[in-house]
Amino acid sequence: MTDTYLRSLGFAPLDQNDLGGRRAFDTSWRYQHERRALDGASLFIEHPLGIASCRLSALAAPLAAQDVFATTTLHDRPGLETAIEAFYSAHGGKGEVAPPFVPYVYRPFRRRH
Repeated sequence: MTDTYLRSLGFAPLDQNDLGGRRAFDTSWRYQHERRALDGASLFIEHPLGIASCRLSALAAPLAAQDVFATTTLHDRPGLETAIEAFYSAHGGKGEVAPPFVPYVYRPFRRRH
């Protein structure tokens, strides 16, 4: 799966500094779907640690197996699209567009004397 393909499905990277480029092996790709479910749940997809699979979850970084509702291989596009539709069906359908990701950048106030 490529960044272009995931964006075509409505996903956007959580780390906007990455801008879809290839990340280091020891980090994860994390995307959030632009639409929330009708019950307010968000959909995240993660490609963990260079492993050839994707995990879908309602959490940005799921740690427990029960938090992951679907796992697909990187090249199983029909399986991924089916899992996305199953998520929205289980949560009442697609709702409003989620607010855009805005990173917090700390900029201390400096006084000039």
